[in-house]
Amino acid sequence: MSEITREEVQHLAGLARIALTDDEVTSLTTELSAIVDAIATVREIAGDDVPATSHPVPLTNVLRADVVGDTLAHEQTFAGAPSHDGERFRVSAILGEEQ
Repeated sequence: MSEITREEVQHLAGLARIALTDDEVTSLTTELSAIVDAIATVREIAGDDVPATSHPVPLTNVLRADVVGDTLAHEQTFAGAPSHDGERFRVSAILGEEQ
């Protein structure tokens, strides 16, 4: 069992420029010791035969296949547009001009 000391907590708080009360130092000393012990337990269990993972359940790609489909003709594309020049949609300028 590894134990984090009050001095280590105060040193880390100083490095992080965090002001801690005596009660907070005491609480963090206990909590950080528990975290270090939990990490040590995981290290004991996870041997060389256990591969590292980023997620407990295997993930797969859920995207559909990229298949080229039918596209709209220019006439269909611009049929509902309020303004166009036959090749592009016309929109009002957004910088420096009012409608």
